[in-house]
Amino acid sequence: MNTRQTTVDEALDGWLQRVNALCGRFCAKALGPEFAGAIEQYRGGALQMSFVDIAHARLYRTPQEVAANDGKGYYAVFQLAGSACMAQDAQRIVLEPGDITLIDAARPSDFSYGAGARQLSLILPREVVERSLRFAAVRSCEVIAAHTPVAVLANSLVHESARQEGLSLLESEATLDALVSLLRPAISASENADDLHERLFRRALAFIDRHICEPELCPELLAREIGVSLRGLYRMFARKELVVAQYIRNRRLDLCAEALRHAGSDLKLSALGYAWGFSDSSYFSTAFKARFGVAPGEYRKRYQ
Repeated sequence: MNTRQTTVDEALDGWLQRVNALCGRFCAKALGPEFAGAIEQYRGGALQMSFVDIAHARLYRTPQEVAANDGKGYYAVFQLAGSACMAQDAQRIVLEPGDITLIDAARPSDFSYGAGARQLSLILPREVVERSLRFAAVRSCEVIAAHTPVAVLANSLVHESARQEGLSLLESEATLDALVSLLRPAISASENADDLHERLFRRALAFIDRHICEPELCPELLAREIGVSLRGLYRMFARKELVVAQYIRNRRLDLCAEALRHAGSDLKLSALGYAWGFSDSSYFSTAFKARFGVAPGEYRKRYQ
């Protein structure tokens, strides 16, 4: 192997190690001796984004790399300079400067770059996307064109966020929510208004939200109110990879967490649980820690 090829391989390996450390496991190949790559990260609270410079290379993720990652999120990819070919499943697109796309981290993907490409990759937690889209299907690997209002506003928001120093956890989470809300029209798969199952599912979610504070809310009550059998209700949620009782519990916990982020230190945690439908304060505390990794009191301290 000649010296030039050795230099390219060493540069590729060094760059890939950095990519894997910041963005999760990928594979890479140099597409010629002109390969060049660099990556730098910005982190502020819940915001985790990487600025990736790459030329003459292929970056890809096989099922093996997917299995080595947690697959809990999406990459919102903002093309800053040059062009890139992005592929996932049967979709293959080309991004030009100002374009945006969404890539599912839980599925294989394949990206190719020519000369002078620069991207900003922002990790969007899966729960943030699903909460905003209310479990509608997500359209990944589709171009959100630079000239569209959605792309203009989203580019402005993410660039301004990267310039800010000292964003609090609450501020950074609000920024993620705002970004996903901006992208929602472009990444949410259109629903078929004639799909009875989809209409019933939306009715079920609406009923849950209206009665979320009531301890009596349960799958049996929900099935009766929307007019389906209990088995039919379970199947309806299973199509979205959801479990009814688990969804109700997690919805309550998410609302409790939101209240804690804005609450003062005088809020009684037991009262909070009761307010959102938990009849047992010990169960509420255990379930909260299982979902968020910390007890309610510690979670509140983070936002104070």
